Amino acid sequence: MKGVFSAPGDYIYFKSQVPLHKIPIGTKQWRYYDFGPKVVPPLICLPGTVGTADVYYKQIMSLSMKGYRVISVDIPRVWNHHEWIQAFEKFLDAIDVHHIHLYGTSLGGFLAQLFAQHRPRRVRSLVLSNSFLDTRSFSAAMPWAPIVSWTPSFLLKRYVLTGIRDGPHEPFIADSVDFVVSQVETLSRDDLASRLTLTVDVASVGSLLLSDSLITIMDTNDYCAIPQQLKDQLSERYPGARRAYLKTGGDFPFLSRPDEVNLHLQLHLRRVGVEARPDLVRSNPREGNDGGNPSEKNDKQEDPEDTSKDDQGSAESSSGQSQPPLAPETSDSHSLDGQLLNNAKNWYMGNQERIVQLPRGFLKKQDIVSLPTQILLQLSWEIAALHFLPLYTGTLYTILNYCWKFRQAV
Repeated sequence: MKGVFSAPGDYIYFKSQVPLHKIPIGTKQWRYYDFGPKVVPPLICLPGTVGTADVYYKQIMSLSMKGYRVISVDIPRVWNHHEWIQAFEKFLDAIDVHHIHLYGTSLGGFLAQLFAQHRPRRVRSLVLSNSFLDTRSFSAAMPWAPIVSWTPSFLLKRYVLTGIRDGPHEPFIADSVDFVVSQVETLSRDDLASRLTLTVDVASVGSLLLSDSLITIMDTNDYCAIPQQLKDQLSERYPGARRAYLKTGGDFPFLSRPDEVNLHLQLHLRRVGVEARPDLVRSNPREGNDGGNPSEKNDKQEDPEDTSKDDQGSAESSSGQSQPPLAPETSDSHSLDGQLLNNAKNWYMGNQERIVQLPRGFLKKQDIVSLPTQILLQLSWEIAALHFLPLYTGTLYTILNYCWKFRQAV
């Protein structure tokens, strides 16, 4: 894993376009993204032990542009599986969602199955990726599970990160690992302790009323933190489920192989009867002149990290649609360049054409100054640079002289 992490360009763009919601429900704090036409039954993404709501940003960007509604949530601080089922049901009630399709990876897939078992009327279909049916093997491998809630944060982070394979990776897989590691750093001690408790708390998934034909199992064939034996048990439990195997992808195929994962998710949603509404996706929402309800405009203008606004607007229950992000579908981290190019304005100076890429709306008519003013500004900068050049040169000489004397003394 890299020593210094730099956020991918498409993730930065995602954060600028999609609002983050934080709402308290009872004693639980829920952190989630909700994007896409509200009239479409949502696909709710549940992360694994080391994931957050942000790890599914590529699925939100891609599927919302196709007319699907995607909700990605953080697993709240719950300490047993019964508490999880009750808390998740209250969350769905708070955001006015009744029938859902669940996509869970690792621990998220296990929790999705438990919810489908105990609340069968609300779950319409499942997509399970690198998941399992039983937690006994994890409990046996963690003898200090009874004191996990008292363990210091740095030990919990070290423990969960040792489960991620470190070593030579394909570039996209290496990027996915770096991104998830950066998300682990944002988790508190209680967050990690809660998720590890859910992983080692002895429980197993019982029989589901959901038909196997409404389940898709999507696994990677290269390597994964979930033992192959547990993944085989999952496949045997649902013999009639659809299989989607990814040749590579590691532990986080939703980040390393987003195009393939998004395709399988789209095929699953079509197969289980979810009708996308691309007609509700605005064709050119950058201009902001399309119609829409006021809540959508407020979501677009609000700071994604503004918790006060999220708390006040705890649930978006309107039947309108969210504005989809405008980043193109891509699996690399440089998609922001293309967006900046599309949003750029051409600035012409005098007879010579000079193209300056600026965000849309940065330049207005009153901001474009005349040519003489531009020349005067340029001369002012040059005079200032010539004035400070001797001072900079003298300071540099003094520093180098002191360094040389110090080196001779040593």
